[in-house]
Amino acid sequence: MTETVETTVNEYPAATITDERLTGEKADLVAGLRAARHFLRLTARGLTDEQAGHRSTVSELCIGGLIKHVTSGERTWAGFIEFGTSAMPDFMNFTEADYERRAQEYRMLPGETLAGVLAAYEAVAAATDELVAGLDDLGASHPLPAAPWFNQKESWSARRTVMHIVAETVHHAGHADIIREAIDGAKSMG
Repeated sequence: MTETVETTVNEYPAATITDERLTGEKADLVAGLRAARHFLRLTARGLTDEQAGHRSTVSELCIGGLIKHVTSGERTWAGFIEFGTSAMPDFMNFTEADYERRAQEYRMLPGETLAGVLAAYEAVAAATDELVAGLDDLGASHPLPAAPWFNQKESWSARRTVMHIVAETVHHAGHADIIREAIDGAKSMG
């Protein structure tokens, strides 16, 4: 049986995936991920590049920067599913330059555009969806990388990692919704 996974709301239609590999749990995971991505992208609807980079609260966060951060996180965690800890940063030996590079993920930098940020996000999203569709075993796991915030004795399955990507996306969509409301009163829901 072939399932079609589609998320289309307002001005942000996501490409429809019709793939015989996307059935059952894989289809559910991709659908959940697409719904979370939709709500993050929705916070950027109608914004100018300047607004997407605007800090509307006392936080360093802006909508464009949050989308950049989620893009980077999804790319990294998809790499973890495929290659394990070798795809992850060396969190235990982060340098000041590493922290600054990470901080720039939360900002719209000179020359960056909202369209460019969204296009990069869509490319990573498509690659992740393809990865999940092609997985033979959602239970295949890798040990977590060394980091102060991970249990060093724990491993995550591909399933758990996709669920983490969904959780991170939803988490940051909430941040973006607050930022958007402070910019012009627009809300994603309600």
